[in-house]
Amino acid sequence: MLNIFGRSSRMCDGLSRRSFLQVGGFTFGSLAALSLPEILRAESISGHAKPNSHKAIINIFLAGGPPHQDMWEIKTEAPKEIRGEFNPISTSIPGLQIGECFPKIASMMDKFAVIRSIVGNSGGHDAYQCLSGWARRDGASIGGHPSMGSALSKLYGPVHKAMPPHIALAAKTSHTPWSEPGAPGFLGAAHQAFKPNNGGAENLTLNGVTLERLQNRKALLSGLDQLKRDVDATGMLEGVDAFTEAAFGVLTSSKLAEALDLSKEDPEIVARYGDGKPYKYQYDGAPTCNEHLLLARRLVEAGARSVSLSFGRWDSHGANFDLVRHHGPRLDQAVSALVQDLDERGMLDNVSVVVWGEFGRTPRINEGAGRDHWPRVNAALLAGGGMKTGQAIGKTNRLGEYPVERPVHIQNVISTLYHNLGIDTMNTTIADPTGRPQFLVDHRETIPELV
Repeated sequence: MLNIFGRSSRMCDGLSRRSFLQVGGFTFGSLAALSLPEILRAESISGHAKPNSHKAIINIFLAGGPPHQDMWEIKTEAPKEIRGEFNPISTSIPGLQIGECFPKIASMMDKFAVIRSIVGNSGGHDAYQCLSGWARRDGASIGGHPSMGSALSKLYGPVHKAMPPHIALAAKTSHTPWSEPGAPGFLGAAHQAFKPNNGGAENLTLNGVTLERLQNRKALLSGLDQLKRDVDATGMLEGVDAFTEAAFGVLTSSKLAEALDLSKEDPEIVARYGDGKPYKYQYDGAPTCNEHLLLARRLVEAGARSVSLSFGRWDSHGANFDLVRHHGPRLDQAVSALVQDLDERGMLDNVSVVVWGEFGRTPRINEGAGRDHWPRVNAALLAGGGMKTGQAIGKTNRLGEYPVERPVHIQNVISTLYHNLGIDTMNTTIADPTGRPQFLVDHRETIPELV
């Protein structure tokens, strides 16, 4: 990885906004720092990034499994042991109601679509399926299936040389699968996510490399003399080339650094998103960091194709209703601000937003006032991407146990998101390491109500 150290204010996860940037995932050399001011002086083109017309996705993962029946489909007719403590509220769409913790989203429901009947969840307690459409065990013999961000990196490449196409903002969590960035799978390290908020022992910081040497990629490559060439059989060298190309682009432009610097954002916009504090119920999961949604918009605006993040920790085996009362309003503020922001900037039709977790939660409330894991049905909130919004798709039974109207497979959601990005999942394939063409998903039909 590549670290670029500097000075700035602190982000909500305790890291400096400019404390470090990273590229790739390889170990090359020892540690020394090239300061951000030096990098900025090397920039040949200055000024803020302007909105791009490229298509992109922001994938907001609600780690742990949010309670579908306490958020998007309140079960008013269920018995007390199932019903829960929340009431439904009306939205801007007549006849469409959602949970009381989401008044801002309700007021602009014409910009959203909610799916209440998602099936096909594997039950894995991780982000893998929400980022790729596949269960973790699928495709293990070929290295696993790629996440959407990695597939976009392979199929489209970067919008700008200085902006990685696939960026993961999720801060490191104690339960690591809740902050996974979206694996490249069989595509290999060349298409892994860029993680600007996480460090590790794998980091590379340029040691004694001057700005003049950075202008010559051959000189940069020659300085990486500790690279072991015996990894060629693994396909890692392709990743090395992608790494150095990305590193060179980042080091010679401030585009990424500026996108990650919220001090450059309009304070009124920052206030609209909020900061999600105080953090509660985090435990081994992610904080309710509203600022990450604003960073996602800034990164997409600067040229990212895919931004993933993890918001909160929704594994509510106990105190479910207290957790939703805390997490819900923060999610409501951040997501509504994001969609409004994208709309005002003319980006909403090109940027798909999806908000979901790995599964739903049990209809029956347990003795600790919690709800347990329930992979039989899940829900998702979507916006943007040119979709037909202002609607709810599907319905569960009176107890919220399983779909009784319009079951939607999780891969059909992924296929629809690919469609929004201009990718035809019925015909698009990517060759695996054996040369065999692989479809992006098995359930390749889009959701007709949305497209």
